[in-house]
Amino acid sequence: MTEVTFAVLDVAPEPYAVTPVLTARVGIAAVGDDPVHAIALRCQVRIEPLRRGYSDDEAAGLLDLFGPRERWSTTQRTFLWQHSTAMVPGFSGATQIDLPLECTYDFEVAAAKYLHALRDGTIGLQFLFSGTVFTHGARGFAVQQVPWDREDRYDMPVAVWRELIAQHYPNTGWIRLRRDTVNELAAYKSQRGLLGFDDAISSLLSSTTEEIR
Repeated sequence: MTEVTFAVLDVAPEPYAVTPVLTARVGIAAVGDDPVHAIALRCQVRIEPLRRGYSDDEAAGLLDLFGPRERWSTTQRTFLWQHSTAMVPGFSGATQIDLPLECTYDFEVAAAKYLHALRDGTIGLQFLFSGTVFTHGARGFAVQQVPWDREDRYDMPVAVWRELIAQHYPNTGWIRLRRDTVNELAAYKSQRGLLGFDDAISSLLSSTTEEIR
């Protein structure tokens, strides 16, 4: 039986992707005499918020996710970021592959909201590997499962995430609104001769600020 292990070597923005994609460079080692014909690899990527500290500005941005700091001991838990898959070509001994991590900047998604709140430092990621390994067997090839305990951790710099988002959404972000809200916002924009939705929202925020004062 061939034993396989995995290690995350690097995570970087994919420069030529149409949509935001990070590429995780994963090293794979096979312990055994037989070569690996292929691996149908699956990976669950999770975010571990307890693996870092937070500034006051970051804590304010995380209020929707975890509540105030005094509650973090019960609200901060590891949570799912995404699932990814890759086909690993045949190899002997060791190899490296690129694992695509498709990202979203939709603030309705917990992971995007969490990542947006961070200013610097690193992001604690946990990679849980699974899948099917195809090796040499008595009838030509054999099939075995990646053991359930194959995992690795990687501290991705916040700068990597910010570079990815700046590459695809320079100085912008995404907020999902109900259709009737969009219609009302469009009417508000047209009635006041504003150039875009950003101007309409800025006008509304200014009006609200003045009322509070």
